Amino acid sequence: MLLIVGRIGKPHGIRGEVTVEVRTDEPEARFAPGSVLRTEPGAVAPPEPGAYRVPEELTVESARWHQGRLLVAFEGVLDRNVAEALRGTLVGVDSGDVAPPADPEEWHDHQLVGLAVVTPAGEHLGEVARIDHAPASDLLVLRRPEGRTALIPFVKAIVPEVDVPGGRVVVELPGGLLDL
Repeated sequence: MLLIVGRIGKPHGIRGEVTVEVRTDEPEARFAPGSVLRTEPGAVAPPEPGAYRVPEELTVESARWHQGRLLVAFEGVLDRNVAEALRGTLVGVDSGDVAPPADPEEWHDHQLVGLAVVTPAGEHLGEVARIDHAPASDLLVLRRPEGRTALIPFVKAIVPEVDVPGGRVVVELPGGLLDL
């Protein structure tokens, strides 16, 4: 499974550097020189005939922080035009290459997706479809049995238990949260 670690943004300068919207807690490790990142297929519109095609893998040549943004140069991306063609591309690493978190209260997104969401009494509410990383807190995107989705703040007060081996997440929802 591909773990998304960033989204390529706009070019920076004329030598092929790009901004990266970081989606990992370990940007220094994921974007270290020599790191190979896989691109997500279909992450960008198909190029016009003869245009630059986004490769399946990009190798980090250099990375640096500039005014709070990560700037990355990839091998083979030598000018602004090629850098512009990468805009919007999601980059990631294989989940098999990532060590599990050391903190027992921390999980990777792929560990949570697919888990059953239940109340403390055992009522099945649905399953985790994905994790949205919002500025205030992460959100569990709950896929309800009837097909709707609901957002649940991923905070201890609402999600007191995550049982990955047991395949479930226990939630204590405030009244009306699933009606939004």
